[in-house]
Amino acid sequence: MSVSMDGNVAGGVGKVFENGFALDLLPSTDDYHEGVIVENLEITAPMAPEVFGARLRASISEWKRKGKKGVWIKFPLELANLVESAIKEGFRYHHAEPSYLMMTYWIPQSPCMLPANASHRVRVGAIVLNDKREVLVVQEKSGILRGRGLWKIPTGMVDKDEDIEAAATREVKEETGIDTEFKDILLFRQSHKAFFDKSELFFLCILRPLSFDIQKQDLEIEAAQWLSLEEFAAQPFVQQNDLCECITDLCLARANHDYSRFVPVVTPARSIPDKGLQYVYLNAKTLLRGESF
Repeated sequence: MSVSMDGNVAGGVGKVFENGFALDLLPSTDDYHEGVIVENLEITAPMAPEVFGARLRASISEWKRKGKKGVWIKFPLELANLVESAIKEGFRYHHAEPSYLMMTYWIPQSPCMLPANASHRVRVGAIVLNDKREVLVVQEKSGILRGRGLWKIPTGMVDKDEDIEAAATREVKEETGIDTEFKDILLFRQSHKAFFDKSELFFLCILRPLSFDIQKQDLEIEAAQWLSLEEFAAQPFVQQNDLCECITDLCLARANHDYSRFVPVVTPARSIPDKGLQYVYLNAKTLLRGESF
């Protein structure tokens, strides 16, 4: 293949000649790590896979000439027919979302330094404790605990762009109808191979109830009630499960004001433009003493 450039490339768009035929380079932007990102393919005119393959080869040649390293290409669903052409040029899957597939390519001969796909998912568990030392518990309609008669705390996934405290209050509201105020984090746990070989971070949160009339979600929840800490701890499953036993011990310690938890402090995300505020979780005793961190 004979490739030559015609004119300057602006924003990754220019023309090349392959075997005498003019080809447009793929539209791209530079990233912060000497790489390029191709994410606006949907605004280009529809193209046949062989045409895309030729443009991709020409673009790689130009990126290589410029000393670029990693290449990211975002394929929207409507251009899924171009994926095979990218695979033939050496691209590999990185991750997928409902509306697109992301693929990557490493130009240098050195080992690939592109970051891997997300390694963890994040879940929350919510301990809602009232003034009667009762904890809000549910029985689930599905999952491994279905039909076992186990009363458990509300749990769920943290959504994209959602803070931990927002996820905890949302899950409680969705499952039980109870409004709550987030107080602090009691513990967090890391486990591996939790979901399709991905690891998991689980944050156990304590919340204060703002309402008390339970209105359970019928789709996922079989039953919900307020249960004394002692009854919760006496369940055979809880006594035989290390994490559940730990949760019970922390509930009792927190109820007795004998546990130093992690409380949220809002800080601006100055190092990352346009990211707004972020939460830092600190040891409460250290925070109340005013020690620096």
